[in-house]
Amino acid sequence: MSRERRTLFLDPQRCIGCRACVQACSECPGHAGEAMIHLDELARGDSVQTAPAVCMHCEEPACAAVCPVDAIHKGRDGVVHTAQRERCIGCGNCALACPFGVPKVDARRELMVKCDLCYERTSLGLAPMCATVCPSGALFYGTEEEVVDQRALHPLNRFTFGTDLVRTSVRYLVPAWHRTIPVSNQAQRDRSIAELCMEEAIV
Repeated sequence: MSRERRTLFLDPQRCIGCRACVQACSECPGHAGEAMIHLDELARGDSVQTAPAVCMHCEEPACAAVCPVDAIHKGRDGVVHTAQRERCIGCGNCALACPFGVPKVDARRELMVKCDLCYERTSLGLAPMCATVCPSGALFYGTEEEVVDQRALHPLNRFTFGTDLVRTSVRYLVPAWHRTIPVSNQAQRDRSIAELCMEEAIV
């Protein structure tokens, strides 16, 4: 990703669980009233901490690689688009392949749906709805230079799943000494990326 390109940055430490992002996402043009973002509840039972979860827009999206009908495409701007209605057969391969567990298959419509960074807005230079309304700055849309200038944390977009390295357009904010977040065993896979990033930030 060009350092000048704007993208979404997630800071799970700042999330206050207000769900303004979920409501705003449902109001994005093209979402038909359905939110494509959700909040992960971290350490449920022990904490009220939440964190926003969106499509990470992988540099090499597994969802597109396993689609048998070529319904999922990544644009030159790095956005991985939701499945094309006229092509998607609702097989669910994308949901199984995504390391972040993002794509959802609407069985009624036989269609995969997911966050597309509010493409109707971001393609025009506007911030996605979720980042526009977030009161705490847990969702920030801008360039890497802007976020580094404003935050003490480091934007991370490298995650290891076993031996596989996944690079993403969307970035998590973690302490500067981290260069990748490993998700390598079953205990780690049972938790969200946001929870692992929170643990790294606290450590």
